[in-house]
Amino acid sequence: MDKIYINNLEFIGFHGVFPEEKKLGQKFLVSLELIVDTKEAGKTGDLTKSVHYGLVAQDVERVFLEKSIDLIETCAENIAEMVLKKYELVKEVKVTVKKPWAPLQMHFENVAVEISRKWHKVYLSLGSNMGDKRENLLEAIKRVGELENTEVVKSSTILETEPFGYIEQDNFLNACLEVKTLLTPQEFLSSILKIELDMGRVREIKWGPRVIDIDILFYDAEIIQEDNLAVPHPWICEREFVLEPLSEIAPNYVHPLERKTIMMLARKLKESGKGNGD
Repeated sequence: MDKIYINNLEFIGFHGVFPEEKKLGQKFLVSLELIVDTKEAGKTGDLTKSVHYGLVAQDVERVFLEKSIDLIETCAENIAEMVLKKYELVKEVKVTVKKPWAPLQMHFENVAVEISRKWHKVYLSLGSNMGDKRENLLEAIKRVGELENTEVVKSSTILETEPFGYIEQDNFLNACLEVKTLLTPQEFLSSILKIELDMGRVREIKWGPRVIDIDILFYDAEIIQEDNLAVPHPWICEREFVLEPLSEIAPNYVHPLERKTIMMLARKLKESGKGNGD
């Protein structure tokens, strides 16, 4: 992917933890590295197919100077978030904030913070078999889309499936979503667990009835093994109610462990006759 650089924008700001820094101000240097596909702009001369670095610089100045902040880490986060949310062609951004007048009692060039942020692609599975099941799914989808720095990109059709594991319960309605987000895996997990809790999810019986169930299937192509989170979801390949709607919105997505597309996994499970329920 191509890159656009904006190097060492110079500002006098009032950021720092000490009162003198907030009162007197000091020099800061801000640099950006924007990951953008510039090929079409380069071939056509159409600036709308690229990112106007002059406008980006003005927006950086506005964000950087609009209020006093203790940490340059926060300054960098605010700039990265602004760029990714405002400029759709930017897939990833690296922000460096340098503080050449930092209060150090020794000779130095500068103190700096550098961060890289990007939009993440997340696939979710949703299920409900209590109350108004369809309305539960639609409400959950709405709430996911309302999460901070998150957008629902695609939504599958809703299908009905038989229960899995604990079978003495009503059939489920299921769907899958493609979402883009700036949240980390743990931030995203906390957010969807809160949605479940707010909608009345109670965890009493494993694989039992539920108002709403939201699972993270994939987070980019990352492989995550943590105490409270396993990605890719370990049961994807055995659940037709996941693979069927997921193959509708992401048929060519490659499972990072199985090295097969979702469509291939769905076909394999259907041929085996083992896919069933929730």
